[in-house]
Amino acid sequence: MRIALFVTCLSDTLFPQVGQATTALLERLGHEVVFPQGQTCCGQMHLNTGYQRQALPLVERFADVFADADAIVAPSGSCVGSVRHQHAAVARGLGRSGLAERSNAVAAKTFELCEFLVDVLGVTDVGAYFPHRVTYHPTCHSLRMLRVADKPLRLLRQVRGLNLIELPDAEQCCGFGGTFALKNADTSTAMLADKMTRVLATRAEVLTAGDSSCLMHIGGGLGRLSAGTRTLHIAEILAATETGAGS
Repeated sequence: MRIALFVTCLSDTLFPQVGQATTALLERLGHEVVFPQGQTCCGQMHLNTGYQRQALPLVERFADVFADADAIVAPSGSCVGSVRHQHAAVARGLGRSGLAERSNAVAAKTFELCEFLVDVLGVTDVGAYFPHRVTYHPTCHSLRMLRVADKPLRLLRQVRGLNLIELPDAEQCCGFGGTFALKNADTSTAMLADKMTRVLATRAEVLTAGDSSCLMHIGGGLGRLSAGTRTLHIAEILAATETGAGS
């Protein structure tokens, strides 16, 4: 299968290793991965803060750039959630019915990494090796918008050497929420403190998730505590092998 990588702004600018791991993993499974050079932000930040008209050119660009892709995969539940649940609605609300139809067509073939692996490729054992104690945080958009359910956990359970530890109250938000963390800093910090308490209770070496944004938020808090637990995107764990990354 020829897969188009939608790398997302955050991965592209701050966490390029996540896009690299996603590509390495999909290629290891026998698929061709292409990177459409014209891709930009999906507009999620604009849409979530009420700037729908300003987001419209980004919605249109996404539909144009990825129109010919067989499948579109992103290492981000929040960005995929925006493409699938916001793009067509915004275009229709602003009187762009043709764009809404094109956005729906592109959205139908846009997937978060874990759901793509399990639902489309039908695999849970991707040949990974990661000999560490790991706990998993289900991010809000992947959990509530995309309904990925236990797919990431099913993938992690098949990783050789990995000791998966259940995260208490895992479904509680970490407090990031994009601009929510800026506009409601005190509330966000309190939510983060609760999440970190639960993460540290697992005594895991690594906290993983499917969104770099949440990992950045939690990882920043853990780093300030010098807690000893690091954050790692699930793509990086799934891409790790005995002969490659596994440390």
